[in-house]
Amino acid sequence: MELFLILAIALGALWLMSSRTRKQQRVAQEFRNNLVAGDEVMTASGLLGTVVAVEDDVITLESSPGAHTRWIRAAIAKKIEPPVEEIDDVEDDADDELDDQDDVVTDADRISRANDDVIDVPDDLSSLPPARKDGEPDTK
Repeated sequence: MELFLILAIALGALWLMSSRTRKQQRVAQEFRNNLVAGDEVMTASGLLGTVVAVEDDVITLESSPGAHTRWIRAAIAKKIEPPVEEIDDVEDDADDELDDQDDVVTDADRISRANDDVIDVPDDLSSLPPARKDGEPDTK
């Protein structure tokens, strides 16, 4: 009886895993079937390109201007969404506030202030304490 229970659980797990795989394959096939010219895609080998032509099972990609390569439909791994520049309104507001201020701190101002706190480094050993002899405790 316990053997049948373990066997049923194992078969159920196998069925769940295979159904998930079939679903992923179905989604990938639908994606490949819906490719049109202008889509940015990545191949399974990592080549990025723009779809130029779709002919039956052959997809022509343009990876750089004038460089066309032909790929089988199954080699196309995923669609790449073109990057969209985000406009940060907060950054623009901060720039406007800086423009309104008269006391804008420049790099030259920061450098001149940094030079005010210069550390004096001796150029010889005369200002250092004498070297301790072996066996004497460190006097810090």
